[in-house]
Amino acid sequence: MALLAKQASDRAEKGDTVIGWKLDREQRKELLQQFPPKYSEVVADHVTLAAKVAKKAELPCETEGEIIGRSDDGKGVEAMVVRLGGTTDRPDGSTYHITWSLEKGRRAKESNDVIRDHGWKPLEMPMPVQLQPARF
Repeated sequence: MALLAKQASDRAEKGDTVIGWKLDREQRKELLQQFPPKYSEVVADHVTLAAKVAKKAELPCETEGEIIGRSDDGKGVEAMVVRLGGTTDRPDGSTYHITWSLEKGRRAKESNDVIRDHGWKPLEMPMPVQLQPARF
């Protein structure tokens, strides 16, 4: 059974899995052309809902979102802010995002800090994005 994102996050027991959404592979190619990555390591893979959850945690049901903004610390972390179900707020208090690109030595989980510390700039037009509920 698929649940709304908040319900899936709230019901998830502790563990070592991540639940969220994978980007549609075909659309990913188009998005990378539209938003060229700034740094050498291209990620552009997924949106996290909840980390450190049990393998049996139920997946969210949403399959569509919108890329509405971009964040960059200017030092090697670039992320796209995503709106899901009308909000950018993840249940854990952070922001829904896609780590877009990284410089060598930087890690995807730093995107949360970059968005929190540097904020983000809205895109002129939101970009619809197809998402596939996933466990990774």
